Amino acid sequence: MPLKYRSAVLPTLLAWVLLFNATPLLAEEGTGETSLQPMELSYNASMDKGISLNGSARRILEQRDDGTWRFRTDVNSFIADIDESLTFRWENNQVVPLRYRYKLSGFLIKNREQAIDFDWDKMVVSGHHRGDSFSLQLEEGALDPMGYQLQLSQDIKAGKREMEYRVIDKGDYDTDRFAVVDEETLNANGEEIRTLKAEKVRDSDSKRQSLMWFAPERDHLLIRFLQVEPDGSEYELTIDEATVGR
Repeated sequence: MPLKYRSAVLPTLLAWVLLFNATPLLAEEGTGETSLQPMELSYNASMDKGISLNGSARRILEQRDDGTWRFRTDVNSFIADIDESLTFRWENNQVVPLRYRYKLSGFLIKNREQAIDFDWDKMVVSGHHRGDSFSLQLEEGALDPMGYQLQLSQDIKAGKREMEYRVIDKGDYDTDRFAVVDEETLNANGEEIRTLKAEKVRDSDSKRQSLMWFAPERDHLLIRFLQVEPDGSEYELTIDEATVGR
């Protein structure tokens, strides 16, 4: 089945996603600002060398009545259920995270939860991970595990090829680096698509890989995401359908 795209506002594709991740962005005429559009995305997902998750994977971005945004991921399958959400402000082309929540549960999987709350007035971030509480001094530009994905998508579309972010995850700061490393043509459901291949930069001896393929001619739509674990197991997402600007 070919990729399907629907838009309630625009006649052409304006959606683009990053797995664990992504946001469509529109330039406002006469300014350097970009604005977000509401979206709903569905994914085909597989893991462990092609075994289907046999469930649904969705990402939804919506603006709330108070002007903030909510970004949510839902994965429902017999293997695992994931509920991940971020409330944030969009200011000066930057994600400003406010509240992050993550919950994983499933068959033969140990349940995991994480919460992160950002107080930009007091410059303090607090939360809990697997039952352990934490509190940290908040750094300017700090992001959460979902917010950095939105920021990465914006930066690649803006032409950046090397990116670095300070991300709060599991009760501490991580420095995450990404780079666009190649151009490749992918066959997506019988269609040849030119893409930019990006990866998360890790230590030279790391056996874990995170790879992403963006299509410049389709507003930098994320065509494919692949995570390869040290034991060789794989987790892959490919976009199936996108609704933008509802």
